[in-house]
Amino acid sequence: MSTTTGPRVQRFSGAIAGVGSTSGVRVVVGAWHTSPLGAFADAMVATAGGRRLLLAPSRAVAEFVASTYTFDEVRVEPFAADVAADGWRVRSDSLELTLDVGGRTALGAALRLVPRGLAGSPAFSTLTDPVARLLLRGVRTRGSAGHGRREYYGALDHHAVVRARGSLDGVDLGDLAPVDPEPGFGFSSTPVRPSVTRVVSTVVLPA
Repeated sequence: MSTTTGPRVQRFSGAIAGVGSTSGVRVVVGAWHTSPLGAFADAMVATAGGRRLLLAPSRAVAEFVASTYTFDEVRVEPFAADVAADGWRVRSDSLELTLDVGGRTALGAALRLVPRGLAGSPAFSTLTDPVARLLLRGVRTRGSAGHGRREYYGALDHHAVVRARGSLDGVDLGDLAPVDPEPGFGFSSTPVRPSVTRVVSTVVLPA
């Protein structure tokens, strides 16, 4: 799949893991195997007090993501995500996170029925947005986090996360919990149920 479909359209293919914790910290990790910035992983973290952090592997990634979403602090640091079907292992200077991934959900089974080319298109994301808002609290498949950019999420698959453990700035995160309240990074939230979603994200830049 092409990483760009025009000078103003940027496409990212990969997976997003969203989890909450009993400490109140909520983490959304993106593992992108195809993007205009190359392959990379990053994390958006909301603390128990509501502070929003971006952990990015490079200044270029930090600038792009921070121009698409909203954060209180941006940290550029070495960042790695080892992604497998049964689990993720995430490491950076600030964050350590290990996720055990379970089976495909009913939503994932339904998503798998949609042809990939259709599911990843902005037009289809526009059609599915009312359904997503109705069925998944806080989730939208199109919208804007501000900064003059619009984004479309095309979901391709969905698996439950069944266990999480790790630390933020050396402080233990506790046990797995729902992603609640919404982290507030942008127009859409990860599902409340801890999960991994395979997605195509299309960002339209302002003219």
